[in-house]
Amino acid sequence: MKLPDYLPSKEWTDDLIRRALREDLAETGDITTSATVPRGRLASAVIAARKPGVIAGLSVAARVFELVDPALQVTLCVEDGAKLAPGDVVLDLEGSAASILIAERVALNFLGHLSGVATATAALVAAVAHTRARICCTRKTTPGLRALEKYAVRCGGGVNHRMGLFDAILIKDNHIAAAGGVAASIRAARKVVAKGIKFEVEVDTLEQLDEALAEGIDQVLLDNMTPAQLKLAVAKVNGRAVTEASGSITAATAGPIAEAGVDLLSVGWITHSAPCLDLGLDFKSGI
Repeated sequence: MKLPDYLPSKEWTDDLIRRALREDLAETGDITTSATVPRGRLASAVIAARKPGVIAGLSVAARVFELVDPALQVTLCVEDGAKLAPGDVVLDLEGSAASILIAERVALNFLGHLSGVATATAALVAAVAHTRARICCTRKTTPGLRALEKYAVRCGGGVNHRMGLFDAILIKDNHIAAAGGVAASIRAARKVVAKGIKFEVEVDTLEQLDEALAEGIDQVLLDNMTPAQLKLAVAKVNGRAVTEASGSITAATAGPIAEAGVDLLSVGWITHSAPCLDLGLDFKSGI
């Protein structure tokens, strides 16, 4: 199965899946399945939603089954980003009953987590749909899963912030403190950073915002400001930089924050703490 271009490479994904399978099987393998399922027993099974949500990670889940047993017939029934109702089938399986059971939990772990990220993102996207603001993720991701979690954010209708420390300048409060101020940190970075790299600065006050704008930045992170403060900040920026709000944003608070006129709402919990979407694998009758 070919993974979409905006997922990590097949080699990277396969290595991640193999490590997850080794964690589950170790050297002994699935001792329960070996003891209870007759060799050669064939089965049909489906993975279906048990709660409403947005699906993400189908290609990864399918690849788990393929790596366990290339003879399994794996059929995707929907596409990533689809909205699900309880009972909707997302993946169909035919083949060795033992192979399906061996792969089941690892596949569901990936699928449930990534779909949970997509579902959480979609809820925030819906909360700001009446504005021009977009929901974006942060670097607050599960170690080793960042590329997949950021992909899941896109499946939920969000956008990605920088991928890591390597692809954009984001001068935060501790950088400012260590460098000796907002202007000093921006000027120091400009001396050594290649042209074309985006500059963003985090500010906590309108006074810091004035200092950052005077240096000509690309984007400003307005941290933990109230909607009223954000509205004043957006007016100060007046289109000179992209505006990003952050700080304890939920589905309940996202609307008023977006209504202040910011371009982006960055939310860490959609990747590090999104509830897993409840999906289950069930054998069809008559195996």
